Amino acid sequence: MNAPRIVAIGGGHGLAMSLDALRDVAGELTAVVSVADDGGSSGRLRRELGIMAPGDMRRCLTALTPPGLIRDALDHRFDEGTLSGHPAGNVLLAALLENVDDPVVAMDTAVEMVGARGRILPASRNRVDLLADTERGVVRGQVAVSRSGGIRRLHTAPADPPVPLEVEAAIGSADLVLIGPGSLYTSVLAAALPGIQRAIAASDALVVYVANLGPEPGETDGYSLADHVAAVRTHGLKPDVVLADVSLEVDHSIRDVVSSRPLCFADDLAHAPELLAAAVSELVTAVRT
Repeated sequence: MNAPRIVAIGGGHGLAMSLDALRDVAGELTAVVSVADDGGSSGRLRRELGIMAPGDMRRCLTALTPPGLIRDALDHRFDEGTLSGHPAGNVLLAALLENVDDPVVAMDTAVEMVGARGRILPASRNRVDLLADTERGVVRGQVAVSRSGGIRRLHTAPADPPVPLEVEAAIGSADLVLIGPGSLYTSVLAAALPGIQRAIAASDALVVYVANLGPEPGETDGYSLADHVAAVRTHGLKPDVVLADVSLEVDHSIRDVVSSRPLCFADDLAHAPELLAAAVSELVTAVRT
């Protein structure tokens, strides 16, 4: 039986963890990454160089690079001088993005340079800003959105940014599309641009949403599992399966789509890659039999 073609969508540490879990499960693995970050090193490079945010793509690149000096160097953060605060991988990606017009070419080149296992694609060909309708009004920027709370709806500027054809092709040929985990609005839904939603809707892939282990302070305070799923659906994603840790309470309204599996070890605050890999493998096997 051929290993599945998997597309993982999101951003931040959550997507990097998913890639760590999936690289030994997938026959072909593609990451589709949010480029909306405007904080920290990514925010500085966006403002100073006019490029898309490289930080989440660098995290994915690190996750798919074999252990060793190159992988360590990608995450090396300078603490002195002009580069203080910048991870070396962000600087590398910034140089590639400045030297080629197509960010897909830049990322494919980076993957080849470091020997990464898989493909990393930006969710958009252009820079994207996040906007959120909240209880206090409209908030702009990923950092501001992450702290706003009371989010009713997420938008982007531009409203329907161009999605790389390579992203559409990967989703169209995928056996499984994995969405999340990660910061619900500023990582997961930030990557689910309208063009990506359309590609997923047109795909025959099994669509799996990996639910967070709980609410995230400042962004999803008070959210239950059902609230997370409702937000995902409200923003145009219709998962066939919701993978949730066994510790989470499953409301009757979503019981038909939830698959409860152990996804973290006792007292851990993050998903365990090996447990997520096992759960995804079970889903793939179930679909193919």
